[in-house]
Amino acid sequence: MSGRLVTLGSKGGPAIRPGGPWPTSSLLELGGRVIVVDGGLGVTRGLTDAGVNLKALDLVFITHLHSDHVLELGGLIHTAWTAGLATPVQVFGPAGTQDYWDGFLRSMKFDIDIRIVDEGRPDIRELVKVREFSEGLLCEEEGLRVSALRVDHPPVTNCFALRFEHGGRSVVFSSDTAYFPPLADFARSADILVHEAMLEAGVDRLVARTGNGARLKEHLLASHSFAQQAGRIARQAGVRHLVLHHLIPADDPAIGEADWVEAVRESWAGALTIARDGLVVEFADAVAA
Repeated sequence: MSGRLVTLGSKGGPAIRPGGPWPTSSLLELGGRVIVVDGGLGVTRGLTDAGVNLKALDLVFITHLHSDHVLELGGLIHTAWTAGLATPVQVFGPAGTQDYWDGFLRSMKFDIDIRIVDEGRPDIRELVKVREFSEGLLCEEEGLRVSALRVDHPPVTNCFALRFEHGGRSVVFSSDTAYFPPLADFARSADILVHEAMLEAGVDRLVARTGNGARLKEHLLASHSFAQQAGRIARQAGVRHLVLHHLIPADDPAIGEADWVEAVRESWAGALTIARDGLVVEFADAVAA
């Protein structure tokens, strides 16, 4: 069975700027399942633009609780519900995900209660099951196997790479991480490695645009991977295809795709795709469309 990866939102960090890309979220269609990985702002529109019927929402995985990965989780599920979702949704996330969901439900109690009565909808609170996870095997059902590896993203300790496997195909998401050699073993021989990436040339310009530049730069250097390091992980893992995602910076007009390619080619000579909002990678041959 064929599948696809869609990088719905491709930028690292929560800020959005005129004409720029959206924060992090991805669609993975694998083994007949509709899987959302992370729920940054814009994920709902990204899914509909990718042709997904929101009523088909099935599995959601949150890698960590930074806002650019979880801000629209509640909005996504609620919007799917208003679009006719009537089947269960499983949400997998680190410790704290249940608190997020409970808080969202409290904030929307008036709307949820009145729509159940006035529009005859099922109770959204009974449709959604949150399963908090740590390292190891997360689920194994209908031929789909999902596992997690804790990565290095200080000061967030509950941040996890994810590996999805079905029918001999495998896709690995690095999540946000500094250069983390154990990730190469976790991603061993994957068809696609989706790895975050930062470009050194753009870091100083990025922090100059913020009011907390010095502190932000310290965080970026301690918690994220340069494109060259992502390529090194891909090479060590022996993956078939590397997709650079969660780009930092993703909205610098002085930086184009050629700059990302030049940086990663220092360490990776294989198949390569630089994410953009709505980019599709088909599973059959892992070639970007």
